[in-house]
Amino acid sequence: MVSILQNVAIDCADPYELANFWAKVTGRPLHPEDKPGARETQVLLAEGPMLYFNQVPEPKKTKNRIHLCLRPETSREQEVERLLGLGATFVTDQRNPDGTGWAVLADPEGNEFCVLRSESDRASTGF
Repeated sequence: MVSILQNVAIDCADPYELANFWAKVTGRPLHPEDKPGARETQVLLAEGPMLYFNQVPEPKKTKNRIHLCLRPETSREQEVERLLGLGATFVTDQRNPDGTGWAVLADPEGNEFCVLRSESDRASTGF
């Protein structure tokens, strides 16, 4: 017997607003029953577990122990700029001069996530 990963849960102050941010990031819809003011919302990903946003009273205080890593369809640099335009903030730069590495951003509630190199970025460096 095994367990199946159902969702990735993200605690937040405003589930609907944060889910809207992540819906734009992923290009995937919210659950059709989700409305403003909901205490729980979901982003329905094309494959794998859904992103589940749960309202909690306390704010985020420290670095996430688990975080999402995104591999963009465009270049890493283009995706970082797009996400900053959606309301993400830049946290730290882990990009290397040879093109490897990643950028760490945070969503509007401060949850960190990484933007990795795209497949085309990886192909252009040969690794």
